[in-house]
Amino acid sequence: PAGTHPAIAVGPAGPVAICLTFPPTEEIPVKPLFRSTLLALAATLSLTAQAQETKVAIGISGWTGFAPLTLAREAGLFKKHGLDVSIKKIPQKDRHLAIASGDIQCAATTAETWIVWNANGVATTQIFQLDKSFGADGMVVKPNITKISDLKGKTVAADAPGTAPYFGLAWMLKKNGLSIKDVKVVNLSPQAAANAMIAGTDGIDAAMTYEPYLGAVRAKPEAGKIIATTLDYPMVMDTFGCTPKFLAENPKAAKALADGYFDAVAMIKAEPKKSFEIMGADVKQTAEAFEKSQAYLRWQDREANQKFFAGEHAAFSKEAAELLLEAGIIKAAPDMSKLADTRFLK
Repeated sequence: PAGTHPAIAVGPAGPVAICLTFPPTEEIPVKPLFRSTLLALAATLSLTAQAQETKVAIGISGWTGFAPLTLAREAGLFKKHGLDVSIKKIPQKDRHLAIASGDIQCAATTAETWIVWNANGVATTQIFQLDKSFGADGMVVKPNITKISDLKGKTVAADAPGTAPYFGLAWMLKKNGLSIKDVKVVNLSPQAAANAMIAGTDGIDAAMTYEPYLGAVRAKPEAGKIIATTLDYPMVMDTFGCTPKFLAENPKAAKALADGYFDAVAMIKAEPKKSFEIMGADVKQTAEAFEKSQAYLRWQDREANQKFFAGEHAAFSKEAAELLLEAGIIKAAPDMSKLADTRFLK
């Protein structure tokens, strides 16, 4: 401590009583270079701590279109933007429950699903588009079915109401003069639905599924045929969104999520082999198998996003809401003006 203190020093002639004086700590000179080094280190530690504090949990499925989110995490792209992202695989039919419970703050799903969630009281806002399906989603039918209208009175395997496969079924039926009420729907997940067709399960005449499971059906045509995909009916597009609370409290993190995704899309173009290996491993596919799956969709970069939200998103959402009402999936349309926030695309 500072002050004068008695002490004993031992010299050649023996012990000698002395006094030692210590200046206050703040008066001890610190060399300028050492001081600047300390300040720089403190600033770095502060910034690192802040970045680590920005945590976000995301809910997705094994759908090929969501894979850049996994790539952004695994390749350190989210981390580069100051995010600590955890990704949870949650079935689409349950993802809104995870949001409502606070287990996740953000999610990836199809554009029309946000309408369903908001209509059911789970407030969510889309902030960027992930992908568009170009044949990655489809309807598989038994060999005796020659056209979609033949499905009247038949049994179709599809995921639960409020999911993309169920919506896709309603959309395709409507475009062919039928409604969801004209068929019997057996609720099976996309993977289970594809497996049922491959196994030739009795009592199931058709199924709705998507990549990578649709690819398994392509590889076994004797089990059934793909009668229609999103090449014929372009109505599957995926977007990413979060709760309004998260966006209000973490605008920089929301921007970082968008930037991380766009960085992943750029990485896929620059380093396709490495990217396919990382994304394929997450869904237990080889890089080669994953590359085949992704050939049926298009990931959307920043420019494509800006174009999409300039008009196409609103037009599609309007038509989708009408079909959701008609199919009885929602009882009333939510406030359509609050479905998206495009601030983070800049």
